[in-house]
Amino acid sequence: MADLVQLLVSGIATGAIYALAALGFTLLWQAAGVINFAQGEFVMLPAFAMLFGIAFGLPMWLAFLVACVLAAIVLGLGFKLVIVDPLIRHGVIPLVIATLGVSIAVKSIVRAGYSAEAHPLASPFPSGQLSLAGVTVSYADIGTLVLAGVIVVALQAFLNKTVTGRAMQAVAQNTDSARVLGINVRRMVMYVFVINAVLAVVAALLITPTYLAKFDMGDSIGQKAFFAAIIGGFNQTRGALLGGVLIGVLENLVGFYVSPAYKEGVALLLFLLVILFRPEGLLGKAEERKV
Repeated sequence: MADLVQLLVSGIATGAIYALAALGFTLLWQAAGVINFAQGEFVMLPAFAMLFGIAFGLPMWLAFLVACVLAAIVLGLGFKLVIVDPLIRHGVIPLVIATLGVSIAVKSIVRAGYSAEAHPLASPFPSGQLSLAGVTVSYADIGTLVLAGVIVVALQAFLNKTVTGRAMQAVAQNTDSARVLGINVRRMVMYVFVINAVLAVVAALLITPTYLAKFDMGDSIGQKAFFAAIIGGFNQTRGALLGGVLIGVLENLVGFYVSPAYKEGVALLLFLLVILFRPEGLLGKAEERKV
């Protein structure tokens, strides 16, 4: 029983990281009709940015803040202005191809320009474990759960309780109606891109101590985040959270009770089952998108 509880807590912590990246997929699709297949690289680049900051003597918290600012400018505003805006008018397919090209290009540049080796990043949480009633949980897992939970709750509160957040939701639901109501659609969409970039930095902070900073670290996190968004429902932010947690928990259970060799196939199998039997996702709604 103690092993099961440990696996569940660890799996939820890992799934929370997948969920943060999956939220980016969902938010971009809802607000702008964009599917960003470079999302994994959006997690990888902040990891290296934090490494550079620490190498230059910055404390972890300051390196993280600097990475957030850089990501908001480059991966948020820059991505929208340079990649999305010129291509979105031509439809989704050219944009998907462009983001795939960005993914390949970024990995190649980091590998050739920096290193193909994996680089460690210190965890922002204390080392060690907490034992309670026979259950041992690492402080890293507890910290990950707390930080990811705070981010998700804060994001939901922002979307539901603030004027700007409600305006962003209005844009996501119907762009034309939002424009008629006087909402600055372009600005709201820009905010979504910035939020996605910051979520990627948080995911990088949480996952890099385990995955290590490497040019291809985004392959796994990007793929699982995409699967999580589909599994939960691509048109539901809560679905992204559910999909991420399901993948994290099931990976741990399969790796422990079946075989570690099958662990990486869990997300793909769950994705295929959902696509076959509930294409709109577990929490999604079958609906047509108005363009």
